[in-house]
Amino acid sequence: MARLIGTGGRAAAKGAVFGGRALTEQLVQAAPRIPVRSLATLRAQHPGAADPEQLADLLVAGAARASSALGAGVGAAAMLPVPPAMPVEIAAETLAVAAVELKLIAELHEVYGVPATGSITQRATAYLGAWADRRGIDAALLVRPAGFATLALGAEVRRRVRRRLTRSSLRRLPSVTPLLVGAGIGATVNRRDTRRLAGEVREDLRRRRPADPGYWGAAGA
Repeated sequence: MARLIGTGGRAAAKGAVFGGRALTEQLVQAAPRIPVRSLATLRAQHPGAADPEQLADLLVAGAARASSALGAGVGAAAMLPVPPAMPVEIAAETLAVAAVELKLIAELHEVYGVPATGSITQRATAYLGAWADRRGIDAALLVRPAGFATLALGAEVRRRVRRRLTRSSLRRLPSVTPLLVGAGIGATVNRRDTRRLAGEVREDLRRRRPADPGYWGAAGA
């Protein structure tokens, strides 16, 4: 996930206000390139998961570990004798964690049998909106799948994404408190936030009916 953001994320972060338009555009550009595993792949990689809930638990645990590690890294950097430019570090971390969470949200939709359809860009747009709103993708699109074909990342979705990035950046400020326990705070904040996001999305997805009632068995065949 960090490689997907790469130096482009750092370049966008330089001189940008936390959660500003530059960071939003960087996330929008990266979203279609985030690899999302199909349910069949997920089941093959986690053969011990007997049902969607067990598989979702494993995915959430993995994403929480990844975001925790990112937070710990930036927190530790803040404690160096000559710390790097922390606004850039925080912005880069925010983008990387957002990528981890986007991947998690997309794969949770696979697990619960309600994945987005359409092109890669259209699916990424749907998941960006879900990440910004902290819920599953717009249920109306699942009822009318043709809606994915006309889905565009307009100003409203960008505004919601920018607002989420701003809030995420502000929550990370304590992780760079010098000479304190920055690494521990950063790891805890990220792990907690990713788990909370996953819990909200899963609660929403559980209330939805899968497009194919036999999707779970078919993916494991």
